[in-house]
Amino acid sequence: MKQLKFASIDIGSNAIRFLLSYVFETPDGPFFKKGILLRVPLRLGEDAFTLGRISIDKEKRMIEAMHSFKHLMASQDIISYRAYATSAMRDAINGPLIVDHIKKHCNIDIQIISGELEANVISGEEIPKFLKAKDKMLYVDVGGGSTELTYHDEDKSYRESFNIGTIRFMHDQVKKEEWKRLKTWLKEHKLMDSQVPILGSGGNINKIFKMKRHKSGDFHITTAALKSFYKEITELSYEERIVEYNLNPDRADVIIPASMIFLKIIDYTDTRKIYVPKTGLSDGIIRSLYEEYKLELEEQ
Repeated sequence: MKQLKFASIDIGSNAIRFLLSYVFETPDGPFFKKGILLRVPLRLGEDAFTLGRISIDKEKRMIEAMHSFKHLMASQDIISYRAYATSAMRDAINGPLIVDHIKKHCNIDIQIISGELEANVISGEEIPKFLKAKDKMLYVDVGGGSTELTYHDEDKSYRESFNIGTIRFMHDQVKKEEWKRLKTWLKEHKLMDSQVPILGSGGNINKIFKMKRHKSGDFHITTAALKSFYKEITELSYEERIVEYNLNPDRADVIIPASMIFLKIIDYTDTRKIYVPKTGLSDGIIRSLYEEYKLELEEQ
């Protein structure tokens, strides 16, 4: 069985994620297995959404993280990697300059991508087997700076990115117009009160899923369970959330606005379950790298 290795770097608004994945080529198709998964808490969104630029201190910390990733990739003999920066770097006026600095100091190429491409990569993940029979589904990826929606309707897909994210929310940077735009988008695609199945993506919904799914074999949490969790956690202090739910410090605050964003979309769509395939932008990058690798082999 042939074994391949690829790496992805996701530079988000609340953290930077590094993923090294194995791809095993089997008679039934490629099998993706996560190897090394690192999450570096670094809130670029705090700077970008309030100051409009990334501070010198956070740029230095980014460069240190990238040095580490560069050494890891060199030690693992990967085929290729890709680094994407999302909402915080899109908003930061000095985002492109930081990309140049990282290229100079670490020799890592970073692309600042659009919200549409971000949604496309996230929703490009293979549909989980337990959902393949469903004609319609709505991907909801809630990040620190933006929420990406992708609606699959049989053989058509519709994508949109909204500046609604957990870090923006905590700093009162989510505009009412964005909520109106999101609601209008749902209306345009006839998703209001549609009970469309939702696939939830992002670190917060993954964490809630681990804590609140009914049994280990489940692939979903009910919206009733999410509402109950939201009520429970909002009654606790920041410190109590860390202890009671075993949350990292940089998760214990953003998990509240993340839950609220999901609940708002659930309220609009009247969805009863959220399916959580536990994939995200990093996984989507790995899959696209593998597909490009196979295409290059065919063209040789």
